[in-house]
Amino acid sequence: MSQDYRTEKDSMGEVKVLSKALYAAQTQRAVDNFSISGLTLPTQLIQAIAMVKASAAGANAKIGQLEKEQAGAIIKAAKEIINGQHLEHFPIDVFQTGSGTSSNMNVNEVIANLAKQNGVEIHPNDHVNQSQSSNDVIPTAIQVASVLAVEKQLEPALKGLIDTIRKKAIELRNVVKTGRTHLMDAMPMTMAQELEAWAGQLDITAEQLPQLLQRSRVLPQGGTAIGTGINAPKEFAAEFAEQLTQLSGSDFKHSANPFTGIAGQEINLQLSAQLNTLATTLLKVSNDLRWMNSGPLAGLGEIQLTALQPGSSIMPGKVNPVIPEAVAMVAAQVNGNHTTITTAAQQGNFQLNVMLPVIGYNLLQSINILSNSCEALASKAIADFEVNEERLQQALAKNPILVTALNPVIGYNKAAEIAKVAYKDGRAIIDVADEMTDLGRDRLEHLLDPKKLTEGGVSE
Repeated sequence: MSQDYRTEKDSMGEVKVLSKALYAAQTQRAVDNFSISGLTLPTQLIQAIAMVKASAAGANAKIGQLEKEQAGAIIKAAKEIINGQHLEHFPIDVFQTGSGTSSNMNVNEVIANLAKQNGVEIHPNDHVNQSQSSNDVIPTAIQVASVLAVEKQLEPALKGLIDTIRKKAIELRNVVKTGRTHLMDAMPMTMAQELEAWAGQLDITAEQLPQLLQRSRVLPQGGTAIGTGINAPKEFAAEFAEQLTQLSGSDFKHSANPFTGIAGQEINLQLSAQLNTLATTLLKVSNDLRWMNSGPLAGLGEIQLTALQPGSSIMPGKVNPVIPEAVAMVAAQVNGNHTTITTAAQQGNFQLNVMLPVIGYNLLQSINILSNSCEALASKAIADFEVNEERLQQALAKNPILVTALNPVIGYNKAAEIAKVAYKDGRAIIDVADEMTDLGRDRLEHLLDPKKLTEGGVSE
């Protein structure tokens, strides 16, 4: 099927561009040059670049650098992109020029053409890109997109997961089970204590995220090419931050040292590290759920996750822990993303990091899939799993490690002898201890009460 083309010009000459495309020559050159992965920048990052353009236009108009009609046309077009329109006109591969210049110009060209359609003559460089460089636009947009994604998606999803775990813990506060270390039987604990440990681990990330975002809110925009602010009036950066704050509804500030945010990516690396921590915690929770759900006959069988779909194409009736498995894969992906971001953050050569697009892509992917994982784990795995209390009590009654509670009374060596006999014979520890000591049944029942042992021990 033939396609209609138009001829566009840039500083390097003429290029044929699809007639229906809103972009122009520089975007087309990037499409032709970077046929690498088929992966494009996340919508959130494109929208964040559009926010930068709208805020820059507002700032330039406020300080007298841009006519109000021109600024209004840029802002109108940018807001259409922010609201989800025209997204098919951003086709450039993630693996492109390391500064993200191609994507910056892509947005500039689309906005300029949209403005022209509304009757206002706009140049992508002279007007849309006024007081800016790709070198401060892209780092700024990555920080803006990540702040908004964490605020709107990850923090609520993480809070929801923690709240769901704590609600479930309250339901199960009287359920006693065998604890495990090294995957081997250990002292008893309540199911609530096990879940509260998960919640406490997740709290670490929940508490760290707002602190990390405070750094991400400080933007290098206004530093232009290398941080000196060439071609940007001195008052631009502060006015830009105010405009962006109003537009986004989130608080942003300009950096007193834009060199740092252009040359380095430590802020995004720190955020990625915390996302990696969260992924690690989610993997721990997911694996615990998988082990506890294992069976139903040949595994632990302590809990039963809700059956969501058939588990096998050949074994009828098989049901698998699909949500924990999916979340475990997300954890692996985020671990890999963090490695990529770590490597990319090292490429701050002199005054510019040259792996910005891949940092933005992986950072936002991690935020998105972690947010969705928190929601899925909460609603489809933790909120409604059922406990097999009979199975828990069977294991608890025969747990030879309960003898630990007798250490202060009969000594470690004697307790070890009792444990070995109980384990060898497959008998309850209280029965063996009753035979091998003169403590008496009543006293042993008091000392070996599993519920009391979950509270730190029994005093006589």
